[in-house]
Amino acid sequence: MDLFPPATCPRLIVKVGSALLVAPDGAVRRDWLATLVADLAARAAAGQQLVIVSSGAIALGARRLGLARGGRASLEDAQAAAATGQIALSQTWAELLAGHGLTAAQMLVTLDDLEDRRRYLNAAATLGRLLGLGVIPVVNENDSVATEEIRFGDNDRLAARIAQAAGAQGVVLLSDVDGLYDANPHTHPEARHIARVEQIDAVAGMADRGSASGMGSGGMVSKIAAARIATGAGAHLAIASGRRDHPLGDAARHTLFVADRIAPARKAWLAGGLTSRGCIHVDAGAARALAAGGSLLAAGATRIEGKFARGDLVTIEGPDGTIARGLSEYAADEALRLLGTRSDEQAALLGYAPRAALVHRNHLALL
Repeated sequence: MDLFPPATCPRLIVKVGSALLVAPDGAVRRDWLATLVADLAARAAAGQQLVIVSSGAIALGARRLGLARGGRASLEDAQAAAATGQIALSQTWAELLAGHGLTAAQMLVTLDDLEDRRRYLNAAATLGRLLGLGVIPVVNENDSVATEEIRFGDNDRLAARIAQAAGAQGVVLLSDVDGLYDANPHTHPEARHIARVEQIDAVAGMADRGSASGMGSGGMVSKIAAARIATGAGAHLAIASGRRDHPLGDAARHTLFVADRIAPARKAWLAGGLTSRGCIHVDAGAARALAAGGSLLAAGATRIEGKFARGDLVTIEGPDGTIARGLSEYAADEALRLLGTRSDEQAALLGYAPRAALVHRNHLALL
């Protein structure tokens, strides 16, 4: 079975993990990569627009610099390795794609580039223009400037966010595993493979945090998080093994996460966010109102956490956990003063006419 054929998936994101790209000795697995590029070229010839999300810069750079622990002994080592390895990585992709008459473009992004709405729209516009020109963008996190606090940390979730920005219909996470199991297959040989997932919450507890190779930064937890982002934006996501030549040919066993109904672009961006500046806790009545499509009113808010400004992204926590993400209409100190108040009381507290809600429904996405 062909995973995401061009006829039904005009735009496809393909993420390639470090363990597939880089051998244990730190060299590029060029022969294998050439078979993947041949698959990509065949899809491009059939009219499919492609974006590659490529890991491997830190592993490649660590080898060239002789750094311990694959360049991950410290943040400074990882940044230096990324800066060195990214040149080799992008050159390899460009050379192999050029062999099929395809042009590559490099895009390095940070978490902030996709969490800030204006910068996200700029990235989306760049992706759209490149794809319209027939170019294949090769995307990676800009690990040379990312910090431990402000980074994706794995390219699985980055791939899902890029799918959202590009308006893709499908995401393939090529990995050293062939999908999701109900237990870790490395330690439980009897583990059962799961071929199709309709409800992510039903399988979230099966995830293992470890990277099988020890080279990458992701595990099954990051892949399920990526599936949640991608499917929420209307893109199906597959986890497939890259441990064979031509991994995008006739697909072997894999796990397919089926997309939800496509959400409006702004709502999908809000729901797929990975960071927030703060949190607003609400009571059960407010949680029910939000579930019914309402705005978050101050009367239903019970507690404020964090320091955020008006327009910052916040999470909304109900009695049973996180229920939504949205853009706050107030700074944290103002929101704190409004807790539990009715709209007719707020002007006296604020000294100006209050806004309609703490978080308006137009700037809110349920999770």
